[in-house]
Amino acid sequence: MAAVKVINHTPFVPRLPKDVPLPPSPAESTSPPPPVKKKTKKSKTKEKVKEKVKEGVQGMKKQGEQERGKANEQPESEMPQPEPLKPLTWTSLTDSNSNSHPPIFTKDGSHFFSIVGERIKIHSTSSGKVVSTLPGPQDDGHQDIITSAILSAHNSFQLITASLDGTIKVWDFLEGILLHTINLEQPIHHVCGHEKIKDYVFVATAKTKKKGSSDGDEQPKPNRSAKVPSEESCIILRVSLKPQNPASGAKWHKSSQITPVGKTRYTAGLAVSASGEWLIAVAGHKAYVAQLSALKSGFTKYVSPDPLTCLAVHPLEDYFATGDAKGVVRLWYCLNQGKPAVANVEKRSQTSELHWHAHAVSSVAFTTNGAYLLSGGEEAVLVIWQLYSGKKEFVPRVGSPIKSVVVSRSSAAEEEYLLGLADASFALVSSATLKLSRVFSRIKLDSVTSSAWASSSSATPLAVHSLSSTLVLPSSHPSSLQTYSPSSSMLVAELEVSPSNRVSRQEEKMLEPSRVERVVISPSGEWMATIDRREGDESFRGEIFLKIWWWDKKSAFWILNTRVDRPHGLNKVTSISFSPLDDIQLVTTGEDRNVKTWRIRSTKDKKGNAEVSWTSRSSFGFRLEMPRDSAWSPDGSLLAVALDASVALYDSRSNALHFTIVCSECPKISSIHFIGHHGQYIAVLGGPNLVVCDIINRSVRWHRWHNHPYVTLVPHPYQDTFATIHHSPSDTTNGLMVYSISSSTPLLSQTLPFGIRNLVWYPAPNHFARSRMFSLVGITHAFGVVLLGHDINIADEASSSTKALQKGLAVPKRSLFEEMFGVPALTDVSHNAVSSTLDTSLPWKSTETGSVFDAPAYLMPPMESLFEPLINGFLKLRLKENVDQEHQSGIQGVADEMTADAMETEEPAFIEMGKVSNDDILDTFIPFFKDIAGLPDYPFHSDTRPVTLTLLTTPSSHHAKPAPRTVASQKPNPNASSKKQASTPSVPAKTGKKRSRLSLA
Repeated sequence: MAAVKVINHTPFVPRLPKDVPLPPSPAESTSPPPPVKKKTKKSKTKEKVKEKVKEGVQGMKKQGEQERGKANEQPESEMPQPEPLKPLTWTSLTDSNSNSHPPIFTKDGSHFFSIVGERIKIHSTSSGKVVSTLPGPQDDGHQDIITSAILSAHNSFQLITASLDGTIKVWDFLEGILLHTINLEQPIHHVCGHEKIKDYVFVATAKTKKKGSSDGDEQPKPNRSAKVPSEESCIILRVSLKPQNPASGAKWHKSSQITPVGKTRYTAGLAVSASGEWLIAVAGHKAYVAQLSALKSGFTKYVSPDPLTCLAVHPLEDYFATGDAKGVVRLWYCLNQGKPAVANVEKRSQTSELHWHAHAVSSVAFTTNGAYLLSGGEEAVLVIWQLYSGKKEFVPRVGSPIKSVVVSRSSAAEEEYLLGLADASFALVSSATLKLSRVFSRIKLDSVTSSAWASSSSATPLAVHSLSSTLVLPSSHPSSLQTYSPSSSMLVAELEVSPSNRVSRQEEKMLEPSRVERVVISPSGEWMATIDRREGDESFRGEIFLKIWWWDKKSAFWILNTRVDRPHGLNKVTSISFSPLDDIQLVTTGEDRNVKTWRIRSTKDKKGNAEVSWTSRSSFGFRLEMPRDSAWSPDGSLLAVALDASVALYDSRSNALHFTIVCSECPKISSIHFIGHHGQYIAVLGGPNLVVCDIINRSVRWHRWHNHPYVTLVPHPYQDTFATIHHSPSDTTNGLMVYSISSSTPLLSQTLPFGIRNLVWYPAPNHFARSRMFSLVGITHAFGVVLLGHDINIADEASSSTKALQKGLAVPKRSLFEEMFGVPALTDVSHNAVSSTLDTSLPWKSTETGSVFDAPAYLMPPMESLFEPLINGFLKLRLKENVDQEHQSGIQGVADEMTADAMETEEPAFIEMGKVSNDDILDTFIPFFKDIAGLPDYPFHSDTRPVTLTLLTTPSSHHAKPAPRTVASQKPNPNASSKKQASTPSVPAKTGKKRSRLSLA
């Protein structure tokens, strides 16, 4: 082992015992506390003196540590100091609190609104794309989370939103303009209205806290646990939407009239009955019912055996449905009962139960005709209940737990059910087929489920694929990965690394799934390695797999190439990385104290085809020390392995140990990274210590100690700088620092308003190769995806600028001809086609079609999407040249009968779609309709005078005329032939023969 040398070439001097700092005293003593004695004035003064002496000793210790750190630091005069960097900016690729609240359809069903934090996004129902966004906190929008939204009963083009900031805002969503704001100065949880009550809405506000309680920052939010809101209470108010003083010109106004209705627990739902006579609220174990004509009488309470979670009112009759925490859907028939003699009493109601769900029901909804009831929950299954017969149907495996169910109320098209899923995606179910018709998703991440699964494992997979410019992220299920394109803001594909049965939990215990812990992609982008592991228990031994995937450029998808069972036994894999050489290698380190390398092996089968797979190359260790991390030099010649308190460097080809660098300042190394394009320096992280080592001098260049431990480190690929993430006193924030190898003084230090789980370099397309700017991508503690850098420019579909919503985008208006005869076959098909979001990157060629059916059923595309791509692979387009060759003989047979005028015009073999308008088609058939109306046998014609039938004649009709029908003995007469040609179409109609189709050119 090589001795440590400092930069000025002085020998290494070990520290004397007096220089060794004393171990810190324990924070808490396990022994029982001594009896407390009364403090006198003398004892108090002695304690103050002791505290001052203790503070002075601690200050001297810190000063000594800083001086020792500076003693090991290289003089900064040898290398120029780079200029400080500007602070990094960031943007989020995921939506906060997505699908926590049900979406709202427009009246025509062409668009729907989704609540995303403090904003409202407007999606197209046909494509799912965000077509507009209402203003956010920077403009005139809400300053806190939006909790509820409804369409205005007075104007269907206005949207009413309520927020925890205590305001009600009325929007014109066509133009994206805020009309007015009503301020209640109380957090609002729910809002509802009715078409019979146009100028009023009902809201559920949080009860004002007493003096001495916490401030407004502790207001309840919908993303909190169920225990916190259930202990709080709400007040139901009837609020007038008319401002108290509309001519004042203020940004917000007070309501002209506020009427309290009653007090409830934290509300889970608020609605008005179909008749507009009853107000229903569900909270806790009770359903609260009030008659709108007698609001002063308060609520009548109906008790439920279990806590209620959701509410839906029947669209035609006066009864409502609820879902509870035990999975029971209950129908309440209590609205037509008589008023109780005493107000605010608890009663029992006549109900009927529908029970299938094993866990809490998240949402219930009635269909527009009221014949069916929809329910969904954690099981990821949509249940359709037929109310009159009690029968039920299922839409299973929708992809993620259902958070909300909404029915499209459009009368023009068939009814659809919009499901808001827990992984921030939307799924549309057709009411006719009861199958998923469209799925809209950006990044599938369930923060609640992912946090529960990640509690036992700190590793979070994250990688960047250079060939496709996509991110490889963890999916909503821990056994899968997803690829996302930041440039197009689209989810490209989802890869199931470890096939697993996605079932819900049993009782309150979460089932232990197989989770992907690590992922790494080779520098060339052709190979990807993953580590997936499932922990064992009393009945299960546990398993761990190393899987190596190959990137198929044709299908643009990852294909499994090699699977290695238990690469390091039953021990965890601590690191995995690819070498940058052309002769690529893969190295893994594990808790079995071994370092293993893997290489590519090429063999030939019986037919002579080459088969490529991965196999073990070597295995070695270092003095029974556990390797915790590994890194390759930029040229691939050195392999660095992080041990307990040292870094060992090996030759990449012979595995020979070159030397080791002892890092006494970092007793437990967690990660190592090569810094710079030349790879002369290595940065070492371990707890609160950061050490930079020089490989050439085999010494420590500088050391920095931080108050909080470091999380991760990302080197700049072209500069001698790197970024670090460290913990902060607050659990919700992290600190970011950028260092240069020349000095321990950071070039940049800033605080991030979120915690980071993993961070990697993201090659931004607009950055120069040698630029000093940083571009990073990371996963936060809440499982959000953020981009950090100096020049972040992502085409976000939900930009802060509000766009005017165009009318009639989804359903085009039909012409008069289309209403009479349907859509013409020669018009552009995309005129009425619905844009599909299906993934067409799968292999649809005939030789590769069979591999599509090897995937699990819930990952396969719908059967409707398989037919057209498959048939198009077999059929070929008939070009004009081929058609001319086929009809060449027929053209020569009838050439003598054709007129000179007909020979001069040449018709195309086919008409290009979209070139013929509806007006041209209608003008073509007008003479035909006039001739039909002029026939003698036309029953509705008043005049019996004979009318000559004339139709357009084209060369295509001559081409379709068979040769044997011509009479060779007759001499061609131009005048006679024109008369015969004009009357020929009427002959087949009388004889029952098929009439040839007319050309529309």
